[in-house]
Amino acid sequence: MLHQTLKKMIREIVKIDDELCDGCGQCIPNCHEGALQVIDGKARLISELMCDGLGACLGHCPQGAIEIEKREADEYDEVTVIKQMIPKGENLIIAHLKHLKDHGETGFLQEAVRYLKANEDDLEVNVQAIIHEVHNSKPQGQEQASSGCASGGCPGSAPVSFEKPAFMMAPEVTATHEAPSELQQWPVQMHLINPAAGYFHGADLLVAADCVAFSHGNFHQTFLKGKKLVIACPKLDQGKEIYLEKLIRLIEESNVNTITVVIMEVPCCGGLSQLVQMAVERASRKIPVKEIVVGIRGDVLLEEWV
Repeated sequence: MLHQTLKKMIREIVKIDDELCDGCGQCIPNCHEGALQVIDGKARLISELMCDGLGACLGHCPQGAIEIEKREADEYDEVTVIKQMIPKGENLIIAHLKHLKDHGETGFLQEAVRYLKANEDDLEVNVQAIIHEVHNSKPQGQEQASSGCASGGCPGSAPVSFEKPAFMMAPEVTATHEAPSELQQWPVQMHLINPAAGYFHGADLLVAADCVAFSHGNFHQTFLKGKKLVIACPKLDQGKEIYLEKLIRLIEESNVNTITVVIMEVPCCGGLSQLVQMAVERASRKIPVKEIVVGIRGDVLLEEWV
């Protein structure tokens, strides 16, 4: 299979020292993206795609086996990742492919399976057994329903892309029916989202202040419909420099189509709009940005392209 030349970039990625790691698993529930699992007695990074390099797992390793490595690396490529995993055994490959399946990354999953099938005769792993195991696996949330977050990352913050059921696609919603949700992905909090997640690619992005959904009674239909969502509070949240970096990555790497930023009329909320504008100014791509200001009573006070 031919692949296009990979783009080089500086990435921060979790690095685990196999000699120091004793497989205790204390890092697992503290990885917000669910990118770590204990495989064959060692903590493993099962998906570079889902590791955002924030290092939430670092302080929970009693052996000091985890660090963040900043280096020049290829833009994420599924075949490259699979090639690196093959020497480490079937269990790691299966865990990685299940991770892709659970998080709706079907494109990467299909690319990995195609590579395994095309090179089956040359690999020292049982490709058919791997595919069978992944195909028949239950979604991650079902497997963890009884065990909580102990084995595969917290399901409450695991990225999930989902489609709206057919019965929720009614053209009109009356007062006697519950209004359908327009949310298309999870998580939505800016610290938890991964800009490289497939569902952001080419999307129209809604960047919303936390309070907006509680102030505007028709938030889903008016603002969220047809968009992917991230939320933040410019006053209370820490690490807003991380927000700026993620917004730039969403523009440059995920090629979001447009950004709509919706904020409250209170002065502190303007910081979120400023972050979006700074990201657009610093990014190599220029995209349209719309700003919407909502009053504390829920009315729309301003809507304009900026």
